Amino acid sequence: MPKFIPYDPNQSKMVVINYADQLQAGTFEFAINHIIDQHLDLTIFHPRYQNDTGGRPAYDPAILLKIILFAYSKGITSSREIEWCCETNIIFKALSCDTVPHFTTIASFVSGRAEEIEALFEQVLLICDEQGLLGKELFALDGCKMSSNAAKEWSGTFKELEQKRDKIKRQIHYYIKEHKKLDTNDTREDERRQRTEQAIDTLNKAHDKIDKFLKTASPRKGKGKQNKEVKSNITDNESAKMTTSKGTIQGYNGIATVDKKHQIIVDAQAFGEGQEHHTLQPVLNTVRERFKRLGIDTHDPIITADTGYANEANMQYLHENGINGYIPDSQFRKRDPKFDEQKTNHSMRRPITGKRKVTTSVIPATEFDFNPVKKTCRCPANEDMWLRSELIDQWGHTKFFFEGRLSKCRACERKHRCMRNPDSANTRKGHGRQVSFIIAKGQRAPNYTDWMKRRVDSDKGKQIYSHRMSVVEPVFGNIGTNKRLNRFSLRGKKKVQGQWQLYCLIHNLEKLKNYGELAT
Repeated sequence: MPKFIPYDPNQSKMVVINYADQLQAGTFEFAINHIIDQHLDLTIFHPRYQNDTGGRPAYDPAILLKIILFAYSKGITSSREIEWCCETNIIFKALSCDTVPHFTTIASFVSGRAEEIEALFEQVLLICDEQGLLGKELFALDGCKMSSNAAKEWSGTFKELEQKRDKIKRQIHYYIKEHKKLDTNDTREDERRQRTEQAIDTLNKAHDKIDKFLKTASPRKGKGKQNKEVKSNITDNESAKMTTSKGTIQGYNGIATVDKKHQIIVDAQAFGEGQEHHTLQPVLNTVRERFKRLGIDTHDPIITADTGYANEANMQYLHENGINGYIPDSQFRKRDPKFDEQKTNHSMRRPITGKRKVTTSVIPATEFDFNPVKKTCRCPANEDMWLRSELIDQWGHTKFFFEGRLSKCRACERKHRCMRNPDSANTRKGHGRQVSFIIAKGQRAPNYTDWMKRRVDSDKGKQIYSHRMSVVEPVFGNIGTNKRLNRFSLRGKKKVQGQWQLYCLIHNLEKLKNYGELAT
């Protein structure tokens, strides 16, 4: 017979545990505990408590914040599960100091502290800046569309909802007639009668729900120029129907603005809008106001976003406010010959081999910042050029001729790369760099989208925009895959934004742990 170590589950053992020893340095739970206790000002939560002269003592906001942040970092969002973890998990016990807050207390803290969560987000952002984690040179902006705690079946325009209500009313009348037939039937089919009564009760509740919404709410209008009515949702009217790669959802778009240096999230907002281009201006305004309020200095940072944020209004906003933005239009890749080459090689199912032939030439005109709206031009050295002439040729095309200032070109370090005959710049009779641009006859008037196209299509623009994906996409990968956030569990824009900022706050705390003072 084999021998085994004996065991007896019916035995008692006393184990001495020090909770502080369970939070080992270098772990995320240690970072949460240290930052909350040593760096964050939690008095912002105090005004909500009115028990200083009477009433039951409340759980310290530090305790609730620690267990919620740690639970969210593990993908646990259920308040009942968080309560259970505080009873059974040693790390949760250490963070909560062996207290077990009720799940309703945890749920109320998450859903009812949106303003305080935003204040905490800014405090952590300020800590990141103090510890040198913000580069403030390039910000990438993008959104992640996720389902909300509302069904898309309850969405529709007011006309569609009225039709749905009338249809339910006809169904109710039908089931009432069936119920009366069963009452007069001698067979007394009790089971069918019960199912009919349940159907009538369910339909009545749905009818009353739609009817109450139509009487108390107003049609929801879009933000386009035509101001058309968009679909409302009876359960959460601040959410919206959105088209994603996985189909149509009812939800919110979590927008994150990420700093390039260490992928710190500098702004996190939730929008119940299917189209992203409406969100660019409020996000950039919020970032500018926050940095000014917190005293974070920035020096003309670069803003990048994908094609979903490109429209004429946004391009005009960037131009008029002097924002150094690079946002391509939907035809950006089609204009780039590199992608044509990749497409050709892919269709031939043959790898790209060999080296590209290197040709030496002067800096092309595409690298010059031509503004067709104001009829101005800046050279790659960021010097203004003067409009030497503007004329219309025999075919009706408008031509603009710009020339660099001779005194500037003579002293420029790039003249040997920018000019075909740089020695001419050293003489008094020479000319500075000359470039020309053509606007074809019948072509629409130049607009701000054309201005952005020239910026993005330049070699400098392509190089800058290539950083966007590597800056912002890993952030969504961390929040969505590692933290398992795939839907918002709350209703209402304010509450959803608070939950989104909690996840972004966790992401920034991880960066502090990995790259801040705690990492040394």
